[in-house]
This record gives sequence, C-alpha cells and structure tokens, in this order.
Amino acid sequence: MATPPGARARLPVNPIQPAKLLNSKWTAAVPVAREKHFIVTRVVEPEDPAARPEWIDIEAVHSGRVRRIAWRALRDPSVWRRGWV
Repeated sequence: MATPPGARARLPVNPIQPAKLLNSKWTAAVPVAREKHFIVTRVVEPEDPAARPEWIDIEAVHSGRVRRIAWRALRDPSVWRRGWV
C-alpha cells in the first residue's frame, strides 16, 4: 500500500515481551556521546507484585553509563533497534 503524498510513513513497532527484556541488546538509532550499543541490565520490579514492570535500567556498552527508561520506549524503531547493528 503506497503512502499518500505529504504523509509520513509509520514504522512498524518493535515487538517486545517484558519477561524477555533482561540481558537483551539494543542499538540507539541516533548515538549520543559515542553511546550506540546498550544492554538491559535490570527490569525494575514495581512495589505491587500484581503490577507489570514499567521501567528498565539500560547500560551503554562503551561507557558503562546506566540510565532508567520506560521499557515501552524500546518499541519505537525510530529511537531503538533490536540487537547490535
């Protein structure tokens, strides 16, 4: 199906299962400060055991810097790509 003129094509969403996030590898679509490759080092468990996790800690392989992001942010292919590309 062709995209109409002037419309932006939607990128497909990265399928993610929260239970399989730990130790998964990701590539930033736009590297910042030479940080391009990342690994999920922790899935932050919510206080309520019945609730689903919302946050993950993702570590830059190059610098070792860790940042906390919402795991759903990984679904956006314009920001993140699965694996180390």
